[in-house]
Amino acid sequence: MNELKPVKEGKVREVYDTGGEMIIVATDRISAFDHILKNEITKKGAVLTKMSKFWFDFTKDIVPNHMLSIDVKDMPEFFRQEKFDGNSMKCKKLNMLPIECIVRGYITGSGWESYQKDGTVCGIRLPEGLKESDRLPEPIYTPTTKAELGLHDEHITFEESVDILEKIYPGKGRGYAEKIKDCTLALYKKCAEYALGRGIIIADTKFEFGLDEAGNVVLGDEMLTPDSSRFWPLNGYEPGKSQPSFDKQFVRDWLKANPDSDYLLPEEVVEKTIAKYKEAYELLTGTQFA
Repeated sequence: MNELKPVKEGKVREVYDTGGEMIIVATDRISAFDHILKNEITKKGAVLTKMSKFWFDFTKDIVPNHMLSIDVKDMPEFFRQEKFDGNSMKCKKLNMLPIECIVRGYITGSGWESYQKDGTVCGIRLPEGLKESDRLPEPIYTPTTKAELGLHDEHITFEESVDILEKIYPGKGRGYAEKIKDCTLALYKKCAEYALGRGIIIADTKFEFGLDEAGNVVLGDEMLTPDSSRFWPLNGYEPGKSQPSFDKQFVRDWLKANPDSDYLLPEEVVEKTIAKYKEAYELLTGTQFA
């Protein structure tokens, strides 16, 4: 069995190049505030992978995605090890676009902080009188740059996203920028409506897109997981305050309350976090996490 090394390591994922395809491995690492925490969240990678698969299947009518298989039997022999089983996804190779496509359906987090200052979120003016966690009249698209590990993503306007893509793809930048914006909003609207029916509010999320060999826009990365989204329980939702969540906001809140933690979580926080992830998966998919 040939030993393979990842060609890219992110905060929580490792990417392997097998020649014809890519294998994306969702590890059990967890990050918050641009730091990789010292704990691992057992089975987190498998939850993320299975949840992404569910959403990729659910939305392939809107835009094609990069997923080929999550069965290690479909992957090179190296990946038929226990540590890869369940948390690995075989994918098409894409040229990833350097834009994080963020969509917000509710006002919370940094968006709420910005709105309190000047009534805008990422330069977009919103109606007066909104309360924390209010649903927005329409979802808004607030792209960012993709920062290197350890650096912060930077908010950009839609026109700035056009400029970034135009420099890479002269004459095509605006078309690509419009396509990924339209896909982002369409994906969010379909999935948020579905999730509401399952008892979960998707407050905001991010998507990433790439281009295939023919230059077509394809959805890549992960999709609507607790790592890339804010999930709130519909039961008990009440604007005017922050909401309990199924995502890693639980970890962020604990870190904020314990600034001297040195990014080390107590075991009870680890256990509650994976329980939240599994609960979200089971509510959304209607199947038990095995």
